[in-house]
Amino acid sequence: MTVLFGLDLADKRVVVAGAGAVATRRIRRFLAAGAAVRVVAPAASDDIERQASHGDLAWEARPIEPADLDDAWLVLAATDDAALNDAIAAWALERRVWCIDASDASKGTARQAAMSTHGDVTVGVVSVDAPDPHRIRSVRDAIADYIDSGQVDLRRRREGAGRVILVGSGPGDPGLVTVRGRQALAEADVVVTDRLGATGLLVAVPYDVEIVNVGKSPDNHPVPQDQINAILVDRALAGKTVVRLKGGDPFVFGRGGEEVHACLEAGVDVEVVPGVTSALSVPALAGIPVTHRAISNSVLVTSGHAGADAAALAAITSGSTVVFLMAVNALPGIVEAALAAGADPELSVAIIERGSTSQERVTRGELGAIVRIAAETAVKPPAVIVIGEVAAPDFLGSQAGATS
Repeated sequence: MTVLFGLDLADKRVVVAGAGAVATRRIRRFLAAGAAVRVVAPAASDDIERQASHGDLAWEARPIEPADLDDAWLVLAATDDAALNDAIAAWALERRVWCIDASDASKGTARQAAMSTHGDVTVGVVSVDAPDPHRIRSVRDAIADYIDSGQVDLRRRREGAGRVILVGSGPGDPGLVTVRGRQALAEADVVVTDRLGATGLLVAVPYDVEIVNVGKSPDNHPVPQDQINAILVDRALAGKTVVRLKGGDPFVFGRGGEEVHACLEAGVDVEVVPGVTSALSVPALAGIPVTHRAISNSVLVTSGHAGADAAALAAITSGSTVVFLMAVNALPGIVEAALAAGADPELSVAIIERGSTSQERVTRGELGAIVRIAAETAVKPPAVIVIGEVAAPDFLGSQAGATS
């Protein structure tokens, strides 16, 4: 075998003979490719039975027959009888249907590659001599790890339609960005970046990638949102792959919805890559579980730049955890409103500055004193503020065994 092809199996009939462990594993690949899978076997694994009951595939509980291959594009011979698998491969050859012989790949006309997908690029590894599944999986995994590390330039070389990818980069630590987020950066011709988030990822971006910094700070918004939208659309309409690198998650107070709307309105293809939101991850990294059985069964995440709204005040006074983002400057007003609404002055508060980074700092205090403490310690944004019992010092240590 010296020539390899990628096959488009979407909506095409794939017949699988056998329904054991090998067939079960390989069927998932066919289903992921959108194939119309028909399994023919007297008995089937629990997994195949469940998929058949859900309508994900068709299963006929009987032995395979030559006529079952008549309408197939591809056949997988994966019974526990090697001789039968070889016979199925021969039936397929007579019908000019590609066939994978799970018993002996050299007797089939196709081999299933060990594959990994990285955005819109799929890498497949096959043996071109004697089949060696463990070897090709090892090679695939090594290649996949290298690509997903962000060290491979995945930019398109041929001109085509531009697109925008909104990437949530997490709270700041580059290690917390998703695999798809790293892949997207490797595909970028243009990166439109915020001031916050995992901006350290930009160190690995090739020098000829255009970097557009549109970052904001609490009192400085040099690039208005409508202009950011225009940058994304203009670069994409010029045929570029544009990555909008955003802190946290694009759809959690990140104006990602506005940017997606602008792209769709302009006819630009757009993808959203969710990120690790700072509202939950920053407290977690500081040892604060925003929910805890028998202590806090709900959490409210709110933008605090305009103070505490009615929902936030109700959550604080009812025992829920409240997480405020963008609220450092509004903290005095939030505390005043909470106390006026009947909140316990001894309720715990934690302020986590620059969470997940080497500059992370946690300031704690009771609700009645936190404004003074924050002023004395010169708390500055960006910070996440957590109000609730879970924010108490050594909360997890004090709960050891308490909810067992």
